[in-house]
Amino acid sequence: MRIIVPLQGIVQGRGGLILGSLIPCALLYFFQFYLKRNRSSPPPDSPSASTANLPELTGIPRNSSRTSLPTRGSIRPAPVSSRATAIARASDSAYYTGWKKWLEDPYHPTSNPDGIIQLGLSENHLSLDLIEEWLAANLQKSLLGEKRGDLSICGLATYEPLGGLMDFKMAMAGFMSKIMRGSVSFNPAQIILTAGATPAIEALSFCLADPGNAFLVPSPYYPGFDRDIKLRTGIELIPVHCRSSNNFSLSIAALEREYKQAKKRGIKVRAVLLSNPSNPVGNILHRETLYDLLSFVTDKNLHLISDEVYAGSTYGTEEYASIAELLDTGVFDNSRVHIIYGLSKDLSLPGFRVGAIYSYNENVFAAVSKLTRFCSISLPTQHLLVSMLSDTKFIEEYLKVNRERLAQMHALFVEGLKQLGVECFKSSGGFYCWVDMSKFLKSYSVKGELELWENILNVAKVVLTPGASCHCIEPGWFRCCFTTVTERDVPLVMNRISKVLKDHKASH
Repeated sequence: MRIIVPLQGIVQGRGGLILGSLIPCALLYFFQFYLKRNRSSPPPDSPSASTANLPELTGIPRNSSRTSLPTRGSIRPAPVSSRATAIARASDSAYYTGWKKWLEDPYHPTSNPDGIIQLGLSENHLSLDLIEEWLAANLQKSLLGEKRGDLSICGLATYEPLGGLMDFKMAMAGFMSKIMRGSVSFNPAQIILTAGATPAIEALSFCLADPGNAFLVPSPYYPGFDRDIKLRTGIELIPVHCRSSNNFSLSIAALEREYKQAKKRGIKVRAVLLSNPSNPVGNILHRETLYDLLSFVTDKNLHLISDEVYAGSTYGTEEYASIAELLDTGVFDNSRVHIIYGLSKDLSLPGFRVGAIYSYNENVFAAVSKLTRFCSISLPTQHLLVSMLSDTKFIEEYLKVNRERLAQMHALFVEGLKQLGVECFKSSGGFYCWVDMSKFLKSYSVKGELELWENILNVAKVVLTPGASCHCIEPGWFRCCFTTVTERDVPLVMNRISKVLKDHKASH
């Protein structure tokens, strides 16, 4: 470089740039050619001078060929964690199996009329037209237009407070109060927002119990709880069985019995988890039962988790009461009570992924606030829903019409099933009928229940949720969601199911 580089500066003037580059390259090429011609080659059998003087290296294997690499069949897979292995190998309940099968062949009245009809997924399609109309009229101005004049693209594309915007918390608090028909007020400062009710209940469970601890859960219970809570926290769920002879009502005596049994086995019970309205039964807990529950958890020094995601989806004559309403009396310790809520059910927006934890416990609030790093809601979603929830006229109309449609479709399904000889439990909330098909079982057992479920799925091509997935102690009960189809589809659903039931009844 000391010889060649200066030559680039010798050639100046027109064409200097080109020649200044070519001349050094040419000189370098001839210099290398000269060295090659005048270098003496070592004899073929003797090592080169450079390697002859190197000390002998022992113990270091040398591979000069790629042919010595291991073959594809002999390569061992890189290991994953024992936690991942356990989750991957765990078998799915019928609840998830039916869901997967439906995804492969979903029913559509025109494009796939012979497909599988989904009655296992608790989703409300009855009032989506109202949501669609509001979005069509307000989407753009809710995000960047006149309704959000102070908002720019930076307000949508930047990081946000992980636990949710205060504007959205205030809107959620107002909506929750409206759902409870003004019977209770919610403090926005005690709300933590998450990307759906599932991460809400998982994060809350993570803060209330350690691996190996347990929650008492009145059963039948929502089959998703087994994944939502147990999968990553290591918390056990102990079913507290409720029976048809008692209208599937929660018994404090049954809670006491399961608590003592767990204690004998060395299991620490940390909380009672309940759904109100119940999922899958659809009944509503009376105030007296809620008072008894609060007394029970206080006596045992436990937490109480109240899942109230269906609070606004009631259609019966029974009056609904949130656990928050009882806490306003000041009689009980608020710090042990936590409410789970979301917009997937009451506002028909499961795809928006909005959940909430309402907690009176400062330590839980502080811990969950940090965990929302893993499950925060997108800013555009929050800003959009602030506008929607603040539209008082729309929200009041939506809740009124939605309740009317729920009641109408519920009555239609109950009557249709009754024509097939299937009785439904008298429910007052939720998107489902809790139906008794026990007389159609070939054997009164879980095996007989799953056999009927498989025939309804594979022959009738209708997805139901078997009671076994809900930890129901009595075989033959099924959850049947009526909000995923239209009124025009009901005769088709009944016709498909009837063919399977006739076959089972004939062979009974």
